[in-house]
Amino acid sequence: MSEEMIVTKELRDKLHQLKDYIKELGSVVVAFSSGVDSTFLLKIVHDVLGDQCMAVTAMSCSFPKRELDEAKAFCEKEGICHRIVESEELEIEGFCQNPKNRCYLCKKELFQKIGKIAKEEGFAAVVEGSNMDDNGDYRPGLQAVAELGVKSPLRHCNLYKADIRALSREMGLPTWEKQSFACLSSRFVYGETISKEKLGMVDQAEQLLLDLGFHQLRVRIHGKMARIEVMPEEFQKLLENREQIVAKLKEYGFTYVTMDLQGYRMGSMNETL
Repeated sequence: MSEEMIVTKELRDKLHQLKDYIKELGSVVVAFSSGVDSTFLLKIVHDVLGDQCMAVTAMSCSFPKRELDEAKAFCEKEGICHRIVESEELEIEGFCQNPKNRCYLCKKELFQKIGKIAKEEGFAAVVEGSNMDDNGDYRPGLQAVAELGVKSPLRHCNLYKADIRALSREMGLPTWEKQSFACLSSRFVYGETISKEKLGMVDQAEQLLLDLGFHQLRVRIHGKMARIEVMPEEFQKLLENREQIVAKLKEYGFTYVTMDLQGYRMGSMNETL
């Protein structure tokens, strides 16, 4: 087991702090995407608060069906009350032009909807799953979180992604080794128009790579060019499957298919800012 997978006393203290913090909130609606962080957070909230916990998942064209299916399955298995809201980002004024504050526009609309549900159902707080690693990247969505009074328990308790994976592994959560995911709109270069068609192209391309066994990946879109990011240790695998990948991506609508020699990295579209 690697060092980052070991649950230390310090990490157990953070977990106790997290549970105490959630208990103080009383009743909670969790913004649930079925990712590593929100799954861990939802499990803890439900363990602490029971039926005073509700999960809300946003359904949109930038959220792959596989993620929605996983969210439904997890809540059903755990017996968690689960609501699904439609959050069609493409209808938000200015969103399709993919401005630098795109994530702010999206998160504000989403958390306003979740906040309304929380108020109508009598829940005291809305929480989301950003962690300490999210503080280091350009995250305009966190501005919306702050403005709307949404709580960020994982950041409040100084939990990092590696901490969450280690605790998730010990708890037997299936997401402990799941790849990091961000909405499909994050695959577009700033200023490039986001469309349902292009979101579908990216979704199909990433699903193909996942089906081929790649773990952490992104397919960034630049016009009709695909820029594939995988971990450096999987470069050879990408080359071995080159012909199939190129043929399929052209079928999906891409004209050019490229491999990024820097490999996968979080927020690579922010390098132009």
